[in-house]
Amino acid sequence: MSQIPMTVEGEAMLREELKRLKTEDRPRIIQAIAEAREHGDLKENAEYHAAREQQSFAEGRIAEIEGKLAEARVIDITSMPNNGKVIFGTTVELINVDTDEELRYKIVGDDEADVKQNKISVNSPIARALIGKEEGDVAKVNTPAGTAEYEIAQVEHL
Repeated sequence: MSQIPMTVEGEAMLREELKRLKTEDRPRIIQAIAEAREHGDLKENAEYHAAREQQSFAEGRIAEIEGKLAEARVIDITSMPNNGKVIFGTTVELINVDTDEELRYKIVGDDEADVKQNKISVNSPIARALIGKEEGDVAKVNTPAGTAEYEIAQVEHL
């Protein structure tokens, strides 16, 4: 079994979603199925089929989350000494060598990645290029537009 790296926040987010699915969504869907059954003929009952589809989706997501949590390796970056090296969970300030554009990313697990919140997957090309580098190093990242170079300005353990 391979372990899935996850931040403390990522684990909390999945546990919250799991709790919501089990305590709110599942009972609501069961109630909707029961109400749809009361309407009679199930073959042509769109409400029944929609509720069963929702139930299938919710149960699948519950199983998926439980599997991920069972295989999770939760990494608390705040408990590790900051030696200026980019590792899973660190927040990295970058400077594009060509444009001087400043970027800031947190390297997280696949389920936590959200570019709008500046969280990138540890498996993304930019994160793979950064892992193991230190403050002051330059990382080369292959992008669709060509190779981009980023200087690592700061590494934080937040």
